[in-house]
Amino acid sequence: MRIAVPKETAARENRVALIPETAGKLVKSGNTIVVETGAGVRAGHADTAYREAGTEIAPDYAACVRGAEATLRVREPSPAEIDALPEGSALLGLLGRGEDAGQMARYAARRLAVFSLHALPRTSRAQKMDALSSMAACAGYKAVLVAANATGKFFPLLMTAAGTVAPARVFVLGAGVAGLQAIATARRLGAVVEAFDVRPAVKEEVQSLGATFVDLQLGDAGVGAGGYAKELDAQRQEQIQQTIAARLPTTDVVISTASIPGKRAPLLIPSAALAGLKPGSVIVDLAAESGGNCAATRAGETVVVDGVTVIGPLDLAATLPTHASQMYSRNLYALLQLMIAKDGRFQPDFADDIVRDTCITRAAANEPAGAGKAS
Repeated sequence: MRIAVPKETAARENRVALIPETAGKLVKSGNTIVVETGAGVRAGHADTAYREAGTEIAPDYAACVRGAEATLRVREPSPAEIDALPEGSALLGLLGRGEDAGQMARYAARRLAVFSLHALPRTSRAQKMDALSSMAACAGYKAVLVAANATGKFFPLLMTAAGTVAPARVFVLGAGVAGLQAIATARRLGAVVEAFDVRPAVKEEVQSLGATFVDLQLGDAGVGAGGYAKELDAQRQEQIQQTIAARLPTTDVVISTASIPGKRAPLLIPSAALAGLKPGSVIVDLAAESGGNCAATRAGETVVVDGVTVIGPLDLAATLPTHASQMYSRNLYALLQLMIAKDGRFQPDFADDIVRDTCITRAAANEPAGAGKAS
């Protein structure tokens, strides 16, 4: 099987879909891997490392994807890049859930079989392919470092000749993968950490990391399909906002990670609540791309409101390209193992729930398929 790994061209993207370690495994199992020159440089992998792993190096994008049965990406290709893909071939990556009608039409025009890790089912068998969790872990870790850099306070308790310096107080909103990683990182840096989530099942995980869980006794009202959070009614939403607002006066740093798949991020810190934060406080809103958990959040910007710094980062995982690429590459490799037949041909079995749900458009029928249900 011929697999192409082109250089990522999206803004702010530094990751690569396949690192030499994983590429070498695919080569040893009989596949031909073609990597565009320079594709891994920003992630710390030179062309020489790919050559040593047995891959071919293509001089440009067109040469990389020519004749490929499957192309591996991190982010969505541009229209011109889609047009250059071999008709009827496969495309795998973090490619949305089929909500972009224009992009779906371009895929259909090339009769591509498109598999998006955004649509991966949330099952135990799919865990090793779960790129969203891998990237969320990167983002949660980096968010704390961004906050530590922006705050004027130490995170740990310090005993100095000038007296005792109290530790920073960090409040993490949302205890999914990103939130739990943020909690763990803030605790390692010595901060006092509180965390909130609408799902009561995460309480023990939060406490096991040394943080205090803020429990609103919501029961399973906030638990949606697959264990994800879901939208709450207006009354419960107001209850959550009031609970969070009551803790903000003693908080130095807020790491906000709350999101609902396919919907706008819940508003947890309305404009009025910002007044409760002390000047010098910092909010890092990881939900910036889906509308933000804070009313002042601006995606891709840092704003200051009455002395409070609100940071709305984009693509934080891409700022840790070496380890993010390592994790992502292993996720893709695990998914590919379901799609490569024993004779080496690319033969996805659509009876398999992971393959079926991850497919957002199918080449053979030139129609939507899987979890995306695009139209």
